[in-house]
Amino acid sequence: MVTFWFGLVVLAWVLYFVLEGFDFGVGVLGPLLGRDDHERGAAIRTIGPFWDGNEVWLVAAIGVTFAAFPAWYATLLSGLYLPMALILLLLAVRGVTLEFRGKKDGVRWRRGCDAALAVSSAAVVMLWGAVLTVFARGLALSADGTVFGSGLGRSLAPLLTWQAVLGALLALGAAVLLGATFLALRTTGPVRRRARRASVLAGAVLAAVLLVVSAESRAYAAAGVVALGVVLLARSGREAAAFSGTAIGVAAAVAAVLTVNGDVVLPSTLDAAWSLTRSSAAATDSTLRLLTIAGLVVLPGVLAYQAYSYWVFRRRVASERIPS
Repeated sequence: MVTFWFGLVVLAWVLYFVLEGFDFGVGVLGPLLGRDDHERGAAIRTIGPFWDGNEVWLVAAIGVTFAAFPAWYATLLSGLYLPMALILLLLAVRGVTLEFRGKKDGVRWRRGCDAALAVSSAAVVMLWGAVLTVFARGLALSADGTVFGSGLGRSLAPLLTWQAVLGALLALGAAVLLGATFLALRTTGPVRRRARRASVLAGAVLAAVLLVVSAESRAYAAAGVVALGVVLLARSGREAAAFSGTAIGVAAAVAAVLTVNGDVVLPSTLDAAWSLTRSSAAATDSTLRLLTIAGLVVLPGVLAYQAYSYWVFRRRVASERIPS
């Protein structure tokens, strides 16, 4: 039961970072690839039917962690309460810009919404990238399971390391690459052409950074090879393959971060003996059995509905102006 529910936690995080990853990437790239209001609107319309549904997986990841691994949930959110609060505020800003962009006429209003969307999307991605390094490297856990320290320093210190900064930059690069390959796959006209060029550029830059830091871990080298493969696919115009390759690479990276420590879900940077393991963080067996019944009923329906929505809105969005 513990292994099964840990697998569901990993699945929920993977789906969130892949599906919301291209949403964030489009949010960052929309104002850059769109030369006028029509083109920027076309870029944003590619994620219009999906972005709020994709956010469900964040709720699922947090909710499943809370229900199945309450100690993991409590330690993470108490140790990272400030960055988590910032992420929620930025997600709210992003949602408001997407919902209200078309509620008022005027190019100036929409430009302001596009700028807020780009900034909030980039900031959320970078914060998540820094937080993911904490999943792998751990927190200053004491013997009683609490996070050592007090005040803002306790919550900010884990994000002020060079590993966290690198994670933030790599997350931004991965989101931009996801967004560029998604726009190339989902648009026509000038936005599609620029998105294909952006895919090549973003993939090349990301691959270069990954290969430079590959001495730190062989996983970086493998990710760099994947990014180079995406560059080749994007250059040859194989848009679906380029997007799929990027999505698989992001999914593998997130899964690797969450499973790199084996049975340990949150290492202690003070003493390895104080680390939080799956079994010590898990709920009781009776709780997990009850959750399994609910999960088997709800999860297939959510997956089926989301797959159907992607199928319904599968056609490309025209970014060129079609004369009437």
